[in-house]
Amino acid sequence: MDRIVVSIVMGSDSDLPIMKQAGEMLDKFGIGYEIDIVSAHRTPEKLYEFASNAHRRGIVAIIAGAGGAAHLPGMVAAISPLPVIGVPIMSSNSIDGWDSVLSILQMPGGVPVATVALNGAKNAGILAAQIVSTMDSSIQSKILQYKQGLKEQVHLKSNNLKTSLRTEGDK
Repeated sequence: MDRIVVSIVMGSDSDLPIMKQAGEMLDKFGIGYEIDIVSAHRTPEKLYEFASNAHRRGIVAIIAGAGGAAHLPGMVAAISPLPVIGVPIMSSNSIDGWDSVLSILQMPGGVPVATVALNGAKNAGILAAQIVSTMDSSIQSKILQYKQGLKEQVHLKSNNLKTSLRTEGDK
């Protein structure tokens, strides 16, 4: 899939080390995306323009990351008809990240934001890929392969642990 179908936005460039993980997952699944800084507080006009037009540009899901008061995901969800995945980010002005988590998680009825774990942009990328996969069977196949790989890693680690414990017991 060459065309851009997922948009990744963040409130500040300080969020980029976390948010680029979402892009890495989308790259893994071959999904086109765009990435930008859209501050709910410092560029409200840009926020409105972005959120009100994303669906018209062919975007099918939005990943929005923010720290502190973390208004970006909720404001995007209030304006856009698209699914929004919120990534709470532990920022320098954060209260252990809880302010960001609760700001994104506790949305009022009628304005849903799918919220991943604190700094969980990797999972946001996977969730966006799963949304895209409902319209693209080749993406869905890649997700199934990815999940099979996770399963195989656990089995391998389990077997390694059991072998290691048996070896230690022989000493």
